[in-house]
Amino acid sequence: MANNYYETLGVSKGASDDELKSAFRKLARQYHPDLHPGDEAAANKFKEVNEAYETLSDPQKRAEYDAMQAGGGAHAGAGGGQGGRGNSFFDEFVNMFNDDRYGGKSQSSGGDISLNVTLSFEEAAYGTQKEIAVNRFEPCSGCRGTGAKNGTQFVKCTNCGGTGKVRYAQETPFGRVVSMKPCNVCGGSGRIIKEPCPICSGRGSMRKNSNLRITFPPGVEPNQIMTIPGEGERTRTGTKAGNLILTITVLPHKMFRRKGLDLLVDIPVTFTQALLGDKVLVPTLRGNKIAFPLPEGAQSGMTFKLKEQGIENPKKQIKGDLLVTIDIELPRALTKEQKHKIHELHDSFKPEQYDKAREFMKK
Repeated sequence: MANNYYETLGVSKGASDDELKSAFRKLARQYHPDLHPGDEAAANKFKEVNEAYETLSDPQKRAEYDAMQAGGGAHAGAGGGQGGRGNSFFDEFVNMFNDDRYGGKSQSSGGDISLNVTLSFEEAAYGTQKEIAVNRFEPCSGCRGTGAKNGTQFVKCTNCGGTGKVRYAQETPFGRVVSMKPCNVCGGSGRIIKEPCPICSGRGSMRKNSNLRITFPPGVEPNQIMTIPGEGERTRTGTKAGNLILTITVLPHKMFRRKGLDLLVDIPVTFTQALLGDKVLVPTLRGNKIAFPLPEGAQSGMTFKLKEQGIENPKKQIKGDLLVTIDIELPRALTKEQKHKIHELHDSFKPEQYDKAREFMKK
């Protein structure tokens, strides 16, 4: 467990929800296991970051964590373990919360599953639904997750009375602390198996592929991390599954680029269109075209805004814009007659008609 969740995320104690989310996304991308295959240090750091964010992003958990730190628990030395346990007092104090809310490992909790998902540019912009194959442990159908033959060949654990937990008392500087621990006799299941299930060999679960239909909202960003609660690893009891963590890759588009909700596109125009003005057809991401009035005397590199022709964010009820940058193209392979006419046209121009050239000469 991290000594200080705020230090783990690199934020101050008064950090806002947005600051927490921003710090989490940055660190999760940095240490994501898929980006560091086989790197145990990166995997452990990723778990620490996920654990810190899970606690601090929940107002109740954050308040309890702050109260615990204010009491000095986060810096306490190794406590007097009982029964040969070597955990520090801090670990014991945290674990007294019965639902394992601070991320301690418990047999009632499933692990997280991390996957990469690739979306097309259009899917990320407008949202989509995809079938995602997740390989995870699922309760055995033969024993209904009990681990016992026919799902019934077990007896109640007498050590914990079938609850799966036992009370654990420890003397601390703050007095006597009583916490609940998974029963070491039944492993927290509350049952003693008389005859193991022959299908799963008493494990109660089997690894299999599950197809999940995931909804990706409009405006998904490249490298964004989505957490799907409860779709990670299952447990024998099914009481607390892990999370499914998706890192999203967005494929580039052959024409468009993104900047938040805005779409950016470069379009070529002829020099005569730029000189005289014209109606130019501008493509959109949905495939249709918009007639855009190019003003007379437009210069190469100018950007024009087509309002609300970008990406929509339905949740905030706002739309981005389409930003059109023009690139003036000059004709090639001129004929002798064309060159003659251009010379005549050039001779008819006055110096004051060239703003940039005039300003340059002044300098």
